[in-house]
Amino acid sequence: MKKHLITGGAGFIGSTLAKSLLADGDDVTVVDNLETGSLENLDGARGHERFHFVEGDICDTRLMDELTSKADVVEHLAARIGLQIIIGQAHKTLQTNVKGTEIVLEAAAKYGCRTILASTSEVYGLTERIPSSEEDPIVFGSPMKSRWSYACGKALDEFWGLALHREQNLPATVVRLFNTVGPRQSARYGMVLPRFVRQALAGEPLTVYGDGSQTRCFCYVGDVVGALKDILVNDATIGELYNLGNPQETTILNLAKRVINLTESRSKIEFVPYSKAYGDGFEEIMRRVPDITKLRAAIGFKPQTSLDEIIRSVIVSLNDIQLVA
Repeated sequence: MKKHLITGGAGFIGSTLAKSLLADGDDVTVVDNLETGSLENLDGARGHERFHFVEGDICDTRLMDELTSKADVVEHLAARIGLQIIIGQAHKTLQTNVKGTEIVLEAAAKYGCRTILASTSEVYGLTERIPSSEEDPIVFGSPMKSRWSYACGKALDEFWGLALHREQNLPATVVRLFNTVGPRQSARYGMVLPRFVRQALAGEPLTVYGDGSQTRCFCYVGDVVGALKDILVNDATIGELYNLGNPQETTILNLAKRVINLTESRSKIEFVPYSKAYGDGFEEIMRRVPDITKLRAAIGFKPQTSLDEIIRSVIVSLNDIQLVA
């Protein structure tokens, strides 16, 4: 039995991982400040004899040292997310995502914990290399535009984790996540799929930013969690960086149409200028597609869940929530 510490474990991905690890017979401690996470996400885990929840912040050095000292494995998923939050609170975003990660990784190195460091496809920034692979350069926009604070901070996290691996033997693996989606994901922080499904079920217009020609790739949370667990048991992945996502690309406009079709909604599509959604001068990433060749070679990763299956699972989940409410 392994003892896991999941930072940000009350979030969408972290809570799904926590429940999966408990089902495997492992011991799980979740630390979360509940700023964007929710205790409801941990329903089914709370009360389990091998589950422990700590409400706290990853910037609390003493707390993180104490929790990490008791762990075999650290899955560092905590971060400030959502474009509205990032743009409006860039300083706090950097403080949490950089300083907090430093504290978590230094503690993990001190105690020799096997570590997963969650990064993001945002680090590819304005790259024109599509699909994007781990060896590609990263291209940020100007620091005058606060949206790049998230990508820049996450890139620094990657450098930090890999440096600690090389210099202090931290057994860490970095994963760049590409739009992980599935049931129980919140729409509160700008996540497009649950927002579209919620709007369609309510008969409201689906708000598409820009003209909808921007593309994204969506990977089912169960496929992501399975890959994270496979990475953890494969020592050959230590000290490596991997893209983790589904390379099947779709435009946001097409996503909206598929949601309307699968919900059998009469909702219309409403196009919202970026300037109205995020302010003047916003820079969008028009394509974001992962090259998963490296991860496939390492652990045989292949996404199993189609986009329509994902959409249906989100529809069922949101319908269940509405019935409960």
